[in-house]
Amino acid sequence: MSGGHDQLFQPFTLRSLTLKNRLVMAPMTRSRSPDGVPTQAVVDYYRRRAEADVGLILTEGTVVNRPSSKNDPRVPHFHGTEALAGWQRVADAVHDAGGKIAPQIWHVGPRLDPRVEWTPPGPVDTASGLVSHDRPRLPAMDERAIEETIAAFADAGEAAVRLGFDAVEIHGAHGYLIDDFFWHVSNTRKDAWGGPTLRERARFGAEVVKAVRAALPADLPLIFRLSQWKGLDYDAMVARMPEEMAEWLEPLADAGVDIFHCSQRRFWEPAFPGSDLNLAGWAKKVSGLPTITVGSVGLTGEFIAGVNGEKSQPQSLDELLRRFDRGDFDLVAVGRAVLADPEWVMKIREGEFGALKSFDPEVLKSYY
Repeated sequence: MSGGHDQLFQPFTLRSLTLKNRLVMAPMTRSRSPDGVPTQAVVDYYRRRAEADVGLILTEGTVVNRPSSKNDPRVPHFHGTEALAGWQRVADAVHDAGGKIAPQIWHVGPRLDPRVEWTPPGPVDTASGLVSHDRPRLPAMDERAIEETIAAFADAGEAAVRLGFDAVEIHGAHGYLIDDFFWHVSNTRKDAWGGPTLRERARFGAEVVKAVRAALPADLPLIFRLSQWKGLDYDAMVARMPEEMAEWLEPLADAGVDIFHCSQRRFWEPAFPGSDLNLAGWAKKVSGLPTITVGSVGLTGEFIAGVNGEKSQPQSLDELLRRFDRGDFDLVAVGRAVLADPEWVMKIREGEFGALKSFDPEVLKSYY
């Protein structure tokens, strides 16, 4: 791995948020919060990354107050006295270590996990009742469920402010609830929450953004995570051409998004034919807003393979830096590399490339 990574260590400022560098810890579900309450191990996990100079920590997905908002009983809540007290300890520990942190607020929607022997205690929230391509339909969300879900996201945003978080991220990717409304395959509604155009199907996400934005101070940044791919379809495309990117992102930007966090399995892959711009590059080009790129940064293998047991070795950041220097994106999120090696950012800064750790899926069984 070559040197010359100084550009990743320039500060970044947006509204009230100033980061010491451009490196972000990507949100990674860890399922280590019994009954939805973050433990001391969770506090220590985030504190270690803050101590090692991660610019911004995005927490694992933490769910809003809906009966079916999670698909695993150990996924953390972002509601309720005990869970919020746990997140207060996390935020305080990160700040004491000189770090910045944002919760990723989440609703899994139809993305039930067949590996988990647990059933949500309430009806599954979905755009059109389609759990997956090969499973039966459930009742679609009615107006009351939609209204209550939007309010639950707003409550989570208000809680983040109360706990002193530095920004808020809304999870709108990977086939989860908000993304379930975006995609033409999963949203077949004929009412005001659906439609043939992506701009129409973006309405639910935009209303969530608008409600969360109203709960935040004007100077607190709001991040929105999006993706083309789904957990059930890695080749899915929400926007099938650049023109549809505008239909997708403009309503979200108008509603109050400050940064788009663009999830890809491999950051170097072009989003559309005819250009080598990745999803973050196109999102910045279309919206004019700052973007975060993510997807197999710093490792040889991509993360789906990693979850399925494949090891990965450290990889050059030269291609990432080429795109960063070109202005394709503003921030870089790193997942498995920082999961395996809490000091990854510090080692990159100091040029200690030979000391970088490989990713072994065994690390997914621990919480350190």
